[in-house]
Amino acid sequence: MTESSQRTNPDSGSGGKALGKRGGGDPGTRGRTTIADGVVEKIAGMAARDVSGVHAMGSGLSRTFGAVRDKVPGGGKSVTRGVKAEVGESQAALDLEIVVEYGVAISEVARDVRENVVAAVERMTGLEVVEVNIAVSDVKLPDEDDDDDQSEQRVQ
Repeated sequence: MTESSQRTNPDSGSGGKALGKRGGGDPGTRGRTTIADGVVEKIAGMAARDVSGVHAMGSGLSRTFGAVRDKVPGGGKSVTRGVKAEVGESQAALDLEIVVEYGVAISEVARDVRENVVAAVERMTGLEVVEVNIAVSDVKLPDEDDDDDQSEQRVQ
């Protein structure tokens, strides 16, 4: 777990005197906030999935394990699949692995994913996103079945 930047202003514009306040300064600046890597990964995963042209997140292997986990009661869908975040005190770096739809311009989808992820993470956490690396691991062809559909057809 890491922490975001600590913003404190002990003066609070009162010339160093806390007029009628205990502890001095604005209560909103007392203490520090820590943001876990997993929180940033969830935000980035949701933001990346919102982009048109992104079919799925993660490699084939992680999607296969994810499909199995999704079928287990209480397993739920993993929003962080295909997302890895490194969070520092005031900055974050992200690595995303995506599957794109056939026919889309990969460079445009990657640019849109970067823009959406950076905007969402910076808005929600206040962290500066220094880089978003994107690896395109597969292309979803129109005639291909999803991994989830194949597992449902095999087991009845």
